[in-house]
Amino acid sequence: MNAPIMSYAVKYASAFYGPFREAAENCPSCGDRKSYQMDPANGREAMREAEADLAEGADILMVKPGLPYLDIVRALRDNYDAPVAAYQVSGEYSMIKAAAQNGWMDGDAVMMESLMAFKRAGADLILTYFTEDALRVLNG
Repeated sequence: MNAPIMSYAVKYASAFYGPFREAAENCPSCGDRKSYQMDPANGREAMREAEADLAEGADILMVKPGLPYLDIVRALRDNYDAPVAAYQVSGEYSMIKAAAQNGWMDGDAVMMESLMAFKRAGADLILTYFTEDALRVLNG
């Protein structure tokens, strides 16, 4: 079988995972996941981890969560020839949905603007909970 490998090397310890963990009833019962997820303040670590994963055969580099780390998406794009994926996680999605439901912003416009930011930063692939909504907007 010949399947591409997407690296999870650039996965930050983040509060943006909260809505998914709560929905999946997957909150840590003790401690946290910081021991195996990256320190959000350490951008250099992302580059080292990505390079190591490429050396081990990764085909795609993923940044998770995406929006708070657009600088890392750009750095990967500028430094490596592999496709870069950005994962727009549950917290990013939930913030936009909640603000739209409360009438605080135009949900479709903010959704599309956030997706455009990933592309502008250099993402070749975007993983998002907004897939169906974005297709609806794009297909008019």
